[in-house]
Amino acid sequence: MKHFLLLGFLLLLVVGCTPTESTEPEILFRVPANFPKPLYDLEKNPITKDGFELGKALFNDPILSRDLTISCAECHSQPSGFTHHGHDLSHGIDNRKGTRNSLPVQNLAWESEFFWDGGVGDLDFVPIAPIENPVEMDEKTGNVLEKLRKSPRYPAMFKRAYGSEEITSARFLKSLSQFMLTLVSADSRYDKFVRNEGGTLTPDEAAGLTVFKQKCASCHAGELFTDRSYRNNGLTIQGDDAGRYRITENEADRNKFRVPSLRNVAVTGPYMHDGRFYTLEAVLDHYAEGVQGTPNLDSLLIKNGQRGIALSTEEKRQVIAFLKTLTDDTFLKDKRFSTP
Repeated sequence: MKHFLLLGFLLLLVVGCTPTESTEPEILFRVPANFPKPLYDLEKNPITKDGFELGKALFNDPILSRDLTISCAECHSQPSGFTHHGHDLSHGIDNRKGTRNSLPVQNLAWESEFFWDGGVGDLDFVPIAPIENPVEMDEKTGNVLEKLRKSPRYPAMFKRAYGSEEITSARFLKSLSQFMLTLVSADSRYDKFVRNEGGTLTPDEAAGLTVFKQKCASCHAGELFTDRSYRNNGLTIQGDDAGRYRITENEADRNKFRVPSLRNVAVTGPYMHDGRFYTLEAVLDHYAEGVQGTPNLDSLLIKNGQRGIALSTEEKRQVIAFLKTLTDDTFLKDKRFSTP
């Protein structure tokens, strides 16, 4: 009997000495050292673990579409930088084709205007556009809320995130924002190189970075690789998409589209607002030899009366080598963001 008592005492001692699991909350969002200050006001929508989980569930749930077939993740796939890989124009409900190529969902805390034409000026309102677009999800936001209220799953998730089961449009949209805000891509080999974290560039990649700074960084500026402007980059006009003009109705904005970030560009093809180019080589060939003199052509693409950017074959190869260093495998494979 004494032996059993002694064994019980020792077990209690061992259990008592076992280090307790850390209760430190998981950090879901942080500003990378080489990034500027975010533009999104995180104080108005603090990111919580339960809000993130709710937003992630909504992002991946086709309940947002009219016939329960299309989720946000359908056109924003993680391995492809949250784009619709391989599709020039995104496919929506009933396999209807959209009018533009899907942009990556990444680093949205540093954006204040969204889509190729900047048609939405607040991340919290972005999901309404695809939900109510007849060729994307073809649903009404009010219907989505009703479906969520009747589901066996979501009232409890809203309660965990917000303290009650009430499902409102504000809570719905802010939850989606919380998930999207956490999609920060800042761990590429380039990032580790500029932050002196052991990342290195090969001679070709370093030469490509030099060429890039000289000939591309005016538009693809800073650590986000975009100056957030709208420009006409001299594409041959196809169809009737007038770009930024659709929003402003200012003739000076006709044929202008958002300058996209180049982070993860190697995996986010095809390229341009209509996905017309399937390779980075084709993109650089356009800038070197294919720029057209269409109305509102950006002045940076005209030098000494010549259109385009002078790029030798060797420079194109080096620039592409550099662009591939912007691929962030940690981000593309992070299980926190993966489809359940």
